[in-house]
Amino acid sequence: MSVQQEMTEILDRAFAPTRLDVINDSAKHSGHSGDDGSGESHFTILIESEAFAGQSRLERQRMVNKSLGDIPGNRVHALAIKATAPGE
Repeated sequence: MSVQQEMTEILDRAFAPTRLDVINDSAKHSGHSGDDGSGESHFTILIESEAFAGQSRLERQRMVNKSLGDIPGNRVHALAIKATAPGE
């Protein structure tokens, strides 16, 4: 299973999102710092979930990072997260 698929499944289970896009940006960073040659080093996550209602931007990012366990910073070099609640 790819890291992209793994993150999608984890986030789907953790947040029951109304929108979820896990975008592989690794090709844009080929040859740059953090590119490990795997083709799965840089990602953008766009996620909308009721779980984020009333949470700050920082807390939302912490929630997403925590749910992903060892993936951010270990198996993925860079992770951009945009987490919103429905209606935002």
